[in-house]
Amino acid sequence: MNAKMPALKAAFEAAGFTDVRTVLSSGNVVFSAPRASESTLERKAEAAMQKRLGRVFVTIVRPVDVLRELLASDPYKTFGSTPGAKRIVTFLRDAPRASLSLPIELDGARILAVKDRDVFSDYVRTPKGPVFMTLLEKTLGKEATTRTWDTVAKVAR
Repeated sequence: MNAKMPALKAAFEAAGFTDVRTVLSSGNVVFSAPRASESTLERKAEAAMQKRLGRVFVTIVRPVDVLRELLASDPYKTFGSTPGAKRIVTFLRDAPRASLSLPIELDGARILAVKDRDVFSDYVRTPKGPVFMTLLEKTLGKEATTRTWDTVAKVAR
């Protein structure tokens, strides 16, 4: 994320969101809002960023309860874990249009499962750098945001 977290928090507050807090320094924002669709909240957040920060970052909204259910379901338990692999979740704005033949693998990165608009992957660090991001973007496009399993847990607290 190329925004300062205090400025991002202020943008969300100026848009009328309440109980706003940022988590870590990677653009995670937790907030309260009157009941609205995720897409309405995404557009509202993006408009606020444009107005207050002068640029827009792709915004994907998931209710905290949904994140907690996701964590409790532990979709990784059905896959063999590669020693040293980092688990990541990619949140998509829209469900993939095409059916994917899984797993998809590239240089230590694996896309393991897709459930609606959530994609579960893992990767092992390699000297080639963040291969998992290349794999995800190539497979799913750029209307997405990826977080580690640990970050999802911190956001859901």
